[in-house]
Amino acid sequence: MQYLFLFIIPFTILAQSGYDIAKMVDNRPMPNDLSNHAKMVLTNSKGKSRYQTMLSKSIDQNKKQIMWFLEPKDDRGISFLKIQYKNKDDVMRMWLPAFKRVRRISAKKRGDAFMGSDLSYEDLSSRELSENEYRRIVDDNISGVECYVIEIIPNEEIKSFYQKHISWIDKTNFTILQEHSFNRKGELEKKKEYRYTLIKEYQIIDRIFVTNNIKNHTTEVIFSNIEVDNGIEDALFKEKSLKYLPYLK
Repeated sequence: MQYLFLFIIPFTILAQSGYDIAKMVDNRPMPNDLSNHAKMVLTNSKGKSRYQTMLSKSIDQNKKQIMWFLEPKDDRGISFLKIQYKNKDDVMRMWLPAFKRVRRISAKKRGDAFMGSDLSYEDLSSRELSENEYRRIVDDNISGVECYVIEIIPNEEIKSFYQKHISWIDKTNFTILQEHSFNRKGELEKKKEYRYTLIKEYQIIDRIFVTNNIKNHTTEVIFSNIEVDNGIEDALFKEKSLKYLPYLK
């Protein structure tokens, strides 16, 4: 009986499918709302960098998000609103104060770069479990951390700009540590690395580093002043909120 028990546990772990692992990632504890400041550093192929800073607030596991750009001076006041829906196109709006107009980001533009970075509008959206297929591949180790590795293939009906993603997932807390994203031609386009900090019982991203293999360009996003569960109200996530920078302490 002891030997039987020893074999049951590893078999159960090995029996987990790609979908099972993706579901555990989706079900890990997340705050009701989140706010932070971020600094985004863009570096081109010649090693020249520029930066932008922003304030972001989100609710509903980042399915509703609004952000205001603070720096540089030319970008101050530009703002972005995202509202994700299940089974219909996301709402994405950008306020451009220089033109005094709101720009609508259509589904056809989801592959475009967000504010010149290596993150596309599609990268800013959370993935719905039902909108992808999942396949578990060989487990791996990243810097001493044991990881599940799964292949994520978007369903055709969602019209993703990616052919597939490969994600490395920490076996202890189901956070995504690394992801490779392949374009529709099957080329490895982006390598994404994620770092986390523990706030209350939540693993919260505090750094993202993206390498664009096609453009030889990188984007680093560093998050600070992270706050969770502050009671951010749903009413904030309206188009009218884009036009007004919140009070900054």
